[in-house]
Amino acid sequence: MQRRFIQCDVFSHLPTRGNGLAVVLDGEGLSDEAMQRFAVWTNLAETTFLLPPTDAEADYRVRIFTTSRELPFAGHPTLGSCMSWLHAGGRPRTPGVVRQECAVGLIEIDVSGERPAFVAPPTRVEPLDAARLDSAVKALRIDPADVLRSALLTNGPVWEFLELRDAAAVLAADATGASFPEERAIGLLGAHPAGSEADVEVRMIDIWHGIKEDPITGSLNAAIACWLQAEGRLDAPYVAAQGTRIGRHGRVHVSPRGSDVMIGGDVRILIEGTLEF
Repeated sequence: MQRRFIQCDVFSHLPTRGNGLAVVLDGEGLSDEAMQRFAVWTNLAETTFLLPPTDAEADYRVRIFTTSRELPFAGHPTLGSCMSWLHAGGRPRTPGVVRQECAVGLIEIDVSGERPAFVAPPTRVEPLDAARLDSAVKALRIDPADVLRSALLTNGPVWEFLELRDAAAVLAADATGASFPEERAIGLLGAHPAGSEADVEVRMIDIWHGIKEDPITGSLNAAIACWLQAEGRLDAPYVAAQGTRIGRHGRVHVSPRGSDVMIGGDVRILIEGTLEF
């Protein structure tokens, strides 16, 4: 059976400098095994499959797979899937707003502006255990004096989050040779000097049997923004740079909208066609 397929680039206005996403637009009828197998084959951070919604308020349903497992929510797959669905002729029930159904519930995406932006899902904020903080600092060769704040953030994925002294300290973090007995995703944030092209620098480093740095992580940026809001520190829009250390040019546009936090970014459709499997 032929299925429509799109490969897009998310969170950068420069093609191939963002985070790549594979989107199967006709995912109905595929087994979990087939979806996982195809995600392994694409070998991208995530591959999504669009399906008819089960929620009457949703425009479509999405399932999100990494090369090893299914995710309940992820940021760049949310924006990439939404814009791929619109590109393929999808029409939202409410003009200017797409409602995506995924495992964490309905995600609202504003498509009325310059770039799409989703409403960040609720984030649980907890203290980061002192032992885990210490091991993260040692694994990334961070000077403990550079750690300003830390937290455990959960919005589907679980993030061990550290706010560092500045963007330079974020970019200097080095996980070479690090390993943990279980998978741990460590997020870093540090401010750029005033007047810089981006306001903050973000990194997401996944450490287990090896080290993987994600190019641009919408769900982490969403969790950080919700944490800033809970801290009373999200009073104006800001732009987060991510992927700098690995040659990407990610830009995540964060803005408060009443009680909501909006996470936006550019999406470029790079490949479209059909596939058979």
